[in-house]
Amino acid sequence: MASSTDDRLASMTFSSVYPHYVTKVERKGRTKAKLNQVIEWLTGFDEKKIHELIEQKVTFEEFFALANLNPHAHLIKGLICGYRVEEIENLLSQKVRYLDKLVDELAKGKKMEKILRTA
Repeated sequence: MASSTDDRLASMTFSSVYPHYVTKVERKGRTKAKLNQVIEWLTGFDEKKIHELIEQKVTFEEFFALANLNPHAHLIKGLICGYRVEEIENLLSQKVRYLDKLVDELAKGKKMEKILRTA
């Protein structure tokens, strides 16, 4: 992934992307609560903290600096935006793509226990 893409991802605000996540999952019949559950699994942020971070307009760089990344996040594999998430070298970009991948799986109707890497 090019460093310009890495820089762009780092400076994007979570609050600018979150509504797109909500739209994507709701359009496919999933709920905002399920989306928040997925975000909490990856980052440790509960719904209240997610909304605080949205209000503060944190960048993805700040968002993931505050996150307590799930120890099973490395189990997230596959293609997202043309990249294999497990092969992305920039750690921040990889974390952003982990989140994108989980949202994608949720929108595609995958079972929660599979998305949350518990089964």
